[in-house]
Amino acid sequence: MDHVRETVSEVRSRIAAARSRGGHGQEVTLVAVTKTHGPDAVEAAYAAGVLDVGENKVQEAEGKMAQVAVPVRWHLIGHLQRNKARSALRFDLVHSMDSERLAAALHDEAVKAARSLDVLLQVNVSGEDSKGGVALADVPALADRLHALGTLRVRGVMTMAPFEAAEATLRTVFAGARTARVALQQAGHPAEWLSMGMSGDYEIAVEEGATHVRLGTVLFGSRT
Repeated sequence: MDHVRETVSEVRSRIAAARSRGGHGQEVTLVAVTKTHGPDAVEAAYAAGVLDVGENKVQEAEGKMAQVAVPVRWHLIGHLQRNKARSALRFDLVHSMDSERLAAALHDEAVKAARSLDVLLQVNVSGEDSKGGVALADVPALADRLHALGTLRVRGVMTMAPFEAAEATLRTVFAGARTARVALQQAGHPAEWLSMGMSGDYEIAVEEGATHVRLGTVLFGSRT
């Protein structure tokens, strides 16, 4: 727990420095990604002042939710199958709304529950086949159609950059996410957030305007 507290302090300092360099002036939320780590990782993050926890898989997240008493905000950051859309209602923010069909499924479940749901549109800026998400060119048209799904609050964009990419590539991808966010805003969505940046590239992501960074390895060590 002491190690996590020290690491969180260092990461926050790096985020502050990157924000100063980038000139966007945005507030940055640190999302501690605890996938493959036990409930103790959630508790250690909370003890270190991190209130937001990210999980890739619904089943793993639900197991931890049942074991953890600390009042963290749960983020779903991994791919979600449409047949598990109901489970998304247990999360405070869904980062990975990666298709119009999933958006419709999330809306249907939110209607049944008589509530709204905060979501981010996952955009595949890099065009890699290995990554999910909506193509950048398709965002403006989709943004208009999402208004029909009234339970969804589209709070912004999530993207992932290629692993170990050159800095120029990272900046191009993150700039593309900003472009997608503008398209959502122009269509009338709140879209104030940019979820981008992981352990290997979060400082560049913050320089490019990230409001949420998703950090696991840098906080808790390599995953098993």
